[in-house]
Amino acid sequence: MDWGVGRYETTAEQLLPAGVAVVRSAALKLGERVLDLGCGTGNAALLAAEEGARVTGVDPAQRLLEVARARAASQGTEVQFLPGEAASVPLDDASVDVVLSVFAVIFAPDAGAAAAEMARVLASDGRIVLSAWIPGGAMSEMNGLAAETVRQAVGIPPGPKPFPWHDLDSLSALLAPHGFSVTLEERRHAFTAPSAREFLDQESRNHPLAVTGLAILEQMDQADALRTGMLEILQNGNEERDSFRVTSRYVIGMASR
Repeated sequence: MDWGVGRYETTAEQLLPAGVAVVRSAALKLGERVLDLGCGTGNAALLAAEEGARVTGVDPAQRLLEVARARAASQGTEVQFLPGEAASVPLDDASVDVVLSVFAVIFAPDAGAAAAEMARVLASDGRIVLSAWIPGGAMSEMNGLAAETVRQAVGIPPGPKPFPWHDLDSLSALLAPHGFSVTLEERRHAFTAPSAREFLDQESRNHPLAVTGLAILEQMDQADALRTGMLEILQNGNEERDSFRVTSRYVIGMASR
C-alpha cells in the first residue's frame, strides 16, 4: 500500500485533533527526543516540536515526507523527516525518549516486528504513546465493506485478522516482553462534512486506500456498486439532521518501562 497515492493531506487535516490528543497525553518535556512513527504529513511531529522536543518523523511514503518537510519549513519548525517503516526504523538503538504514532503503527504488517523496533530505538526509560481505532461504527463498517469488496474482486484469500492494537490485553502481551506496562484511555473523534455524499466524494478522491481500491474496481465495473453501499452505511450512521457527522471511538495507548 502506497500512502502517497491520492491526497492524504485531507485525511490528516481531519485527524489533527487526535494528533493533539496524543501529543498532550505524551506530556513531553523540553528537549526530549521524539520519534513520530508513521508521521504522514507531520501532524504529531510538528506539534511535538512546538512543545520543545527534538523530533524525527519516519514514514514510508516519500510524497508525504515532502509535504511534512514543506509544512515544517513554512512554520519555521525544525524537524527531521526520514524514509522508513515500522519494522525498520532508521535510528540508532536507545536514541529516542518517546515514540508517538497517530493511527499509523496500527497498519504495520507485522505487529511483533514493529514492537521490537519501537523498543530498540527507545531509551531504557522511554515511553510509547499511540492511537488505535476501536472496531465498530459507520466508518469501521464502511472501510470493512470496501476492503472485502476489493479482496473478493481480485480473488485474494482472506488474510489473518489485524492485530488488535485497541485491546489492552493484546497490547500488553505484545509490549510486555520488551519491559513495558500499558494503559489505555478511550477517546472519540467526529468526522464531519456538509453531507454524507460530500464526505464520501472527498474520501473517494483523496484517501489512499479509497483511491487505490476504487481504481481496481473501476476496471471491473464494480466501483459504483461499492460507492452506493458505502453511502448507505454513512447515511444510516449519520448523527445530524442537516449535515453529516459520524463519531468513531479510539484509544490512546501509553506504554512505559
